[in-house]
Amino acid sequence: MAQALQNGAYMGNISNQGLKQKIYFIRGHRVMLDSDLAGLYQVPTFRLNEHVKRNRGRFPGDFMFQLTPEEHECLRSQFAISKGRGGRRYPPFVFTEQGVAMLSSVLNSERAVLVNIEIMRAFVMIREVMLGNRELTQRLTELERKYGDHDAQFKVVFDAIREIMAPVGPLKKRRIGI
Repeated sequence: MAQALQNGAYMGNISNQGLKQKIYFIRGHRVMLDSDLAGLYQVPTFRLNEHVKRNRGRFPGDFMFQLTPEEHECLRSQFAISKGRGGRRYPPFVFTEQGVAMLSSVLNSERAVLVNIEIMRAFVMIREVMLGNRELTQRLTELERKYGDHDAQFKVVFDAIREIMAPVGPLKKRRIGI
């Protein structure tokens, strides 16, 4: 069983790409929702939060924080989740990379440790992509400085590349039917 867990079989149909899609950028931090983590650990969300509350000293503000009602509403609107009965009564907690690492010691199970390894790998991959993008931006700036004055066509190309590289902003709410 341990071999199957190490090979990623414990993740079911969740791929590394699937993990990366569960990592959000909120308040300047890459975070994961408590409900997504609970699903990966195969524990109810209330149970995960219960373990965290019992070990509150291990989760300072830079490891975990609760979303504001406005942040929660914005996130809900992006997922098109209804306000129907049976939903959450309070905004979710989110965990930074350090908070996720701390969860494995709080949950104290082999599964938690192995899931955390995969999550840490996803965080590292995102960091590498962002670093690569930063290096690409620096090289583009150097090329623009060197060749930007030669021709207006180069400027058009540089502007198009910068537009493609620009980060996507938060989604704006649209009214349905308009």
